[in-house]
Amino acid sequence: MSITTYTRDHLAGIVALCEAENWPSFGADPDRAHAVLTAPGVTTVVALDGDLVIGFAYALSDGHVAAYLSMMAVHERYRRKGIGRDLIDYVFPLTGAQRMDLVTGDAGAFYRSFEHRTFEGFRIYPG
Repeated sequence: MSITTYTRDHLAGIVALCEAENWPSFGADPDRAHAVLTAPGVTTVVALDGDLVIGFAYALSDGHVAAYLSMMAVHERYRRKGIGRDLIDYVFPLTGAQRMDLVTGDAGAFYRSFEHRTFEGFRIYPG
């Protein structure tokens, strides 16, 4: 397993991971997904098993203080092997931030394993 920064060659693997998680946004428009994954202030990294994308992390940052882990997924067969932790350890310093925030659903136990503070929060949608 290796971790590297995202290139367009990794897009199909990321889309497949998102679809497996029932996250439809990236699969709906691959060109838009690529633009999002490479936008200014975005850092995207992938975990690879050979050429197979087995995980990714997508973070937004101001480059100085705050970063936000927007998405992270690891292929189901590769979970519980430290890949999620490796992705975060790899992406965090690349953001240039001092802290990283995130929102999680059922992965709270994993994120509690990091040094952290818990806050109540909201995700607001248009309309």
